[in-house]
Amino acid sequence: MKDFFSSPRMLNLLSSISLIALIFLCVAWETVLAPLQPGQSRMVFKVVPLLFGVFGILRGKRYTHQWVCMLALLYFTEGSVRAMSDHGMQATLAMIEVVLSVTLFASCAAYARVTRTPAAPLSNTAD
Repeated sequence: MKDFFSSPRMLNLLSSISLIALIFLCVAWETVLAPLQPGQSRMVFKVVPLLFGVFGILRGKRYTHQWVCMLALLYFTEGSVRAMSDHGMQATLAMIEVVLSVTLFASCAAYARVTRTPAAPLSNTAD
């Protein structure tokens, strides 16, 4: 299990899967499964920020993992608020959003940590 969390390839795969799943969940939620107002799907635009990170995450770009990690916190916040305030199907979908956003956050943060370049040692030379 330790190898999974230290492998950049596996962390990138987990980030990719959770990002794509979060996009599909949000689109399905706001258009088909349980829209806030039937027939109006303007809330589907909440996935647009996630779309900007898809290609960078799929290509394993460290910088993209860093900012998508922070972006995932917005979806965590929205999911947790809606899980506490909504009922029925919407509350269930909100909990799934929370799980996916936490997974995305953790995998992106771990990927950024594992792929960082080691810091140069400090030199203690006296002139």
